[in-house]
Amino acid sequence: MHQREDATDAAESIKMSQTVKTVVLGANSFSGQDFVDLLLDDESNEVIGVSRSAERSSLFLRYRLRGDLSRYKYHQLDLNNDMPALLELLDRERPARIVNFAAQSEVAPSWENPDHWFETNTVALSRLVNHLRQREYLERYLHISSPEVYGTCEGTIDESAPINPSTPYAASKAAADLLLETYRRQFGFPLVTVRATNVYGARQQLFKIIPRSVINIKSGKIIELHGGGKAVKSYIHIRDVSRGELAILEKGQLGEIYHLSPPAGIAVRDVVRGIAERMGRQLDDVAVAVDERPGQDAAYVIDSTRARQELGWEPVVTFDEGIGEVIDWVDDYWDEIQQQSLQYEHKP
Repeated sequence: MHQREDATDAAESIKMSQTVKTVVLGANSFSGQDFVDLLLDDESNEVIGVSRSAERSSLFLRYRLRGDLSRYKYHQLDLNNDMPALLELLDRERPARIVNFAAQSEVAPSWENPDHWFETNTVALSRLVNHLRQREYLERYLHISSPEVYGTCEGTIDESAPINPSTPYAASKAAADLLLETYRRQFGFPLVTVRATNVYGARQQLFKIIPRSVINIKSGKIIELHGGGKAVKSYIHIRDVSRGELAILEKGQLGEIYHLSPPAGIAVRDVVRGIAERMGRQLDDVAVAVDERPGQDAAYVIDSTRARQELGWEPVVTFDEGIGEVIDWVDDYWDEIQQQSLQYEHKP
């Protein structure tokens, strides 16, 4: 009897010792919540989510559909206003891995209050990384950058392309990238960086072009296409990006940058056209051209060969499948969606 109990205790001890603790900053964001959900697929993962807003419903948080959330803990903390509490939490939990999605991420509003973007994306980050570089528990830090740091892409570019931002948002992210790289070189900070193209999918912010187009068509409202929708984007499904980010976190070379992107880009007007046709409408009936936004880059087409070759990553969700998922999600949550704002609401 005692031998069986000892064996059980030993097995449980081994299981606990194999548990990996990961802190996800910005866990309430579209990308953060999907990454949390992916981590929870693996029973060896213990996940701690941090965001400045209160935890939301399954309309926006996929992991809330899970019956068992015993391996997930959530903390409402703001990087700008609650940094001492966040640092105390990190030192108490001692995570082996931190993934940072927390950022001010909208382009157009960054022209109005650029200081807010730099405060979150650069200044708060500097406080965080300067603390973490003195801690021994951290093994991996995945930084979520953006291809917007490159500015307009001429052709398809790889990770060696120079930084050339066109907006305050992009400049604040570029500054963050440079800051982290100095800490990597000077102190051996365990940095790995990802730049993914335009993510989409169910649970995305409702003001984004894909969910907003579905909602407007369903509501009989006109869709505004900035610059006529000529800008080329590289849309990639959120779960494909999360899978890539996890592969980078686990197997990426420290100090390297990895791109995640589909094989080709698509003009925004063609995206809306595809959505309209899938919903039984024509583009000219549901959309109108309006002036382009300041600093709008003409194209984001980046090369993800490194992630494909080094990590064996490939996007698997087709654009048609992803659009169908978004339409189904809007239909399933229609009553709740109608109570939500479709406008971006800036919070400093």
